[in-house]
Amino acid sequence: MTVFTPEWKLTIAGTEYTDIAISDITHQAGRTDIYSQPSPSYMQVTLVALSGQTLPFAINDSFSLQVKNSSGTYVNLFGGDITDLTVEVGAFGNIAKVANYTILAMGSLVKLAKEIYNGTISQDEDGNQIYDLLSSVLLGTWNDVPAASTWSGYSATETWANALNLGLGEIDTPGLYTMENRAASPDTIYNIASLIANSAFGYLYEDNEGNIGYADADHRQNYLLTNGYVDLDANHALGSGLSTITRSGDIRNDIYINYGNNFGSQETASSATSIATYGYKAENIQSVPHSAVDAQAVADRYIAQRAFPQPVFQSITFPLTNPEIDNSDRDNLLGVFMGQPLNIQNLPAQISGGEFEGYVEGWRWSTRFNELFLTINLSPVSYSQVAMRWNTVPIGEAWNTLSNTLTWEYATIVA
Repeated sequence: MTVFTPEWKLTIAGTEYTDIAISDITHQAGRTDIYSQPSPSYMQVTLVALSGQTLPFAINDSFSLQVKNSSGTYVNLFGGDITDLTVEVGAFGNIAKVANYTILAMGSLVKLAKEIYNGTISQDEDGNQIYDLLSSVLLGTWNDVPAASTWSGYSATETWANALNLGLGEIDTPGLYTMENRAASPDTIYNIASLIANSAFGYLYEDNEGNIGYADADHRQNYLLTNGYVDLDANHALGSGLSTITRSGDIRNDIYINYGNNFGSQETASSATSIATYGYKAENIQSVPHSAVDAQAVADRYIAQRAFPQPVFQSITFPLTNPEIDNSDRDNLLGVFMGQPLNIQNLPAQISGGEFEGYVEGWRWSTRFNELFLTINLSPVSYSQVAMRWNTVPIGEAWNTLSNTLTWEYATIVA
């Protein structure tokens, strides 16, 4: 039994606020559809200024909400920038004046949807292209630094190459597939980055500090090999609303990859077994791999991962103030991230036979009084993992973990 009461730290524009009450939190991050790139995350918070004080919030102010974990360390739940600010009088009189501030903050992905890129992109692997594209807007130059900035307020570890980091997170470089070059053509950075990521079976994401990262096609299974699953007990979750769904719309059993300059070349892959069982479920995909080899590899990966339907975990909610949740599980939930591998046990027998292994795709935080809730959705492991190429198998993999029937053509991970 471990008692947990949320202890908050709200930081806006570098100032910590501890004398105001947080009455409501609405939040969303990640995605609900594995075929889509994530939308920008957001958090809406209502703050109650019980002393009637005027709070100096403004549009574009940085916003960070943290909560203490079991060791007493503050961990980030969300980071972003304020986009909307509503001020409302809650109570007014001779005895007391109460003001409510409702803040909407958006994650860093929203910046990419507002930035137009009209430069060229050289032929390179997917991770390298993503890094070059994102760094053009998220790594500042010295000319971007406000004139009033002083050295005392600047990071002592910043390198001379980059004046400031405006939200560039971890990027998997170089990536797995070589992408075609791109001629100058104006479009949003989000659209361009999404096309590269979709073409390489990777995804963009926001971390809990608000930085933008990129995970390549093997990122998840490499992480799982190193760290394993987080085991969670479904008995600690709320039973109401717990659900999985198996969808015909997730099936892809005949794939056409249009690639190269102007999408003028094509590679295909199909599953006769899936077509015979579930009917014809084709997709024609505009993609930017450079070579026929990579285009074929992407088509084959679609068939390997998506030709047969699997249950998707729509929703499971953990009340983090539940004393039955131990500190280790609670801390893992507080650190939730896109691609986190979970093994949910002790489910009702009707839900995936009582156990579900999958990766977190999206999550949302919510509050009620002194309670904190985390609701997550997951995709099955099989939607993300396939046989790997030998040159992408982690160097820590040992021969005794591999199947003795494995052919040289394919590498794999047994976690």
